Amino acid sequence: MNSAITIPLTSLQPGRRGRLVRIEGGHQVVHRLSELGLTPGVEIEVLRRNGGGPLLLAVRDTRLAIGRGMADKVLVEIVDE
Repeated sequence: MNSAITIPLTSLQPGRRGRLVRIEGGHQVVHRLSELGLTPGVEIEVLRRNGGGPLLLAVRDTRLAIGRGMADKVLVEIVDE
């Protein structure tokens, strides 16, 4: 049984990594995020999180920015270092 705690991507501190567990949203949200490389099991590092603005992420050897509302739908488990 997996007892890992899942948190929204918006709660992950800069410099920390998380593994995508699921996306809470409709088909369009899931499709859009998967086009950006955000699929279950992928590791995501938060590079920058400024106030209410977008999050800068490192995903699959690339950087991308997503809005806070979209990032709030992404649930991750923290990857231990």
